[in-house]
Amino acid sequence: MAEDKTSILLSDVSIEGDLVEKDKVIIDAKISGDIKASEVETHEKSKIKGNIKSKMSKIGGQIKGNIASDRTILKKSADVDGVLNQKTLAIEEGAKLKIKTETNK
Repeated sequence: MAEDKTSILLSDVSIEGDLVEKDKVIIDAKISGDIKASEVETHEKSKIKGNIKSKMSKIGGQIKGNIASDRTILKKSADVDGVLNQKTLAIEEGAKLKIKTETNK
């Protein structure tokens, strides 16, 4: 079986448009567009305007948009404005949230 691959977008990257990754993507960049991947991890310098759809989301940095994941973790550096839809949700102390959330079984 092939190894899972990880794409990394550093803070000097800026994307206008949707981002689709089959496996994992780590983002510390500016993105205006939707993100779809098996696993999405954003870091504190990231600024995202768009929706995230994944099996696993680990969110840090700014996001203005909706997050739909089976499992969502909001790190202490997270600044989220949007709707969360997940099976499980974890929030670290210090996260800034302006959200609506719905947990699915």
